[in-house]
Amino acid sequence: MINLYPDGGETGGPKRIEILDTTLRDGAQGEGINFSPHDKIAVVYALDELGVAWIEAGSPGSNPKDADFFLAAKGLSLENSKLCAFGPTRKPDSSPEKDPQIRSLLEAGTEAVTIFGKSWNFHVREVLRVSPEENLAMIFETVAYFKSRGKSVFFDAEHFFDGWKESPDYAIAAVNAASQAGADRIVLCDTNGGSFPGDISAAVAAALAAPWNVRLGIHAHNDAGLAIANTLAAVQSGCLHVQGTVVGFGERCGNTSLASLIPSLELKLGYTCLPEGKLRRISEITRRIAETANVPIPATMPYVGSSAFSHKGGMHSDGVLKTPKSFEHVNPVSVGNDRRLLMSEVGGRSAIADRMRSIDPSITREHPAVNILAEKLKSLEAAGWAFEGAVASFDLLVRRELGRYKSLFRILAYRVMSEHPTGESIACSHAWVKVWVDGQDEIAAAEGNGPVHALDGALRRALVRFYPELEHVRLTDYKVRVIDGGAATAAKVRVLIESTDGPRVWTTVGVSEDIIDASRSALVDSIECKLIGDIERNSGPKNGRRPEASRP
Repeated sequence: MINLYPDGGETGGPKRIEILDTTLRDGAQGEGINFSPHDKIAVVYALDELGVAWIEAGSPGSNPKDADFFLAAKGLSLENSKLCAFGPTRKPDSSPEKDPQIRSLLEAGTEAVTIFGKSWNFHVREVLRVSPEENLAMIFETVAYFKSRGKSVFFDAEHFFDGWKESPDYAIAAVNAASQAGADRIVLCDTNGGSFPGDISAAVAAALAAPWNVRLGIHAHNDAGLAIANTLAAVQSGCLHVQGTVVGFGERCGNTSLASLIPSLELKLGYTCLPEGKLRRISEITRRIAETANVPIPATMPYVGSSAFSHKGGMHSDGVLKTPKSFEHVNPVSVGNDRRLLMSEVGGRSAIADRMRSIDPSITREHPAVNILAEKLKSLEAAGWAFEGAVASFDLLVRRELGRYKSLFRILAYRVMSEHPTGESIACSHAWVKVWVDGQDEIAAAEGNGPVHALDGALRRALVRFYPELEHVRLTDYKVRVIDGGAATAAKVRVLIESTDGPRVWTTVGVSEDIIDASRSALVDSIECKLIGDIERNSGPKNGRRPEASRP
């Protein structure tokens, strides 16, 4: 059996919480989640960088893709995490040696296995349809078999909390069977996700009162919106092993979000969950895993969401600049996130001055440009512009007001056409654009899946001769909102475009009655923000030429 706590944290020093991430198993059961083999490897390495103790990487007996993954995973070199495979107890009226799913768990070659078994007598009768005694035998024999093969065993007591409420003696008996067989961890599961924190605390206390000496864990689902609350209740009642998924997705309404839970455990309750220094990477790694899974992180997700430390109200912005704890419960740096003072008509002069200092450090709240920009912001927002989600466009507005801006290119003319139906198998839109850079004209055309896609392609193709770094820029999000719906199809629209060059992500905005022109405005801002940023970091484009424009 492996030593789960080689540093001795089990008996002394700070209280430790052992983290098991099940993104690749329970998380993969979430609607719309479909990991490729390459994705699964990427998630494993990301979780290892974060430093979770265990990665529950799938069920090798349930599908060929997971079986293939475990075969490939034998060659992985991990620094912080260990893999475990997930599967059921033996089949009824059989033996572990003859069960193909048990054999697949052994063939996975992981140091630990997670075995799930029924602890609710209702499930034993109506779903598994075996006698209560046979279910207990299935649990005992399966755990004992894996222990005899040198594995560490985590036993997931499925439906424990529902079972404890209906028949506490049987729920405890199921857990006792696993303990007597030598299980290393007993994980109490709120499988239906409907329990309340008080129920969790009472059931954990009952389990801890039993005579066995096994570390207890908690596995909560979010069907009542209480997964994190229930997990915290379990930990505060004595559970020292926690399961969940980093982003929170999973079966039905999802699992405990580890990205929202771990900071509370470490920063507020004084537990150690990750290796030293890793908590500061939790925002970055959560975003990486979400992108691999192709799901958005909710802006309001605690600790790691983009809005977690965003301040829009003028009094809030002023207060947080004077003393951060006035409107922030933790320092955003502690979880690798950023404070954002949103640029809006209600944001106040303090927020505007703070953002302006990123361009000119000498700016104070009393600088005349602050008042001018405040009034301009109100006027633009009344006309439909919104900069709270498009800081990159606001930065260009600041540069113009401070006289620190000169355009790096101009669009002289452009044309966009769409054909429906189209005879082509891929593109239905075509764009043509003519630009001016340093006294030279350049014309380019492109096709795309839509008019904005085509315009983006044509514009960057025209500019790439002058600015080859644009080869690395791509659009990652595109949003359109109708501002004055009463005008029907003549309504003004606001377009938000999110762009990335790999290391950086930025958002720009455009407004017009013409959706293509609004998109053009946001695209131009996006490209200029990229070029200006590179100039300021590198003192010129990568090919060594300096644009005619003065350095912003």
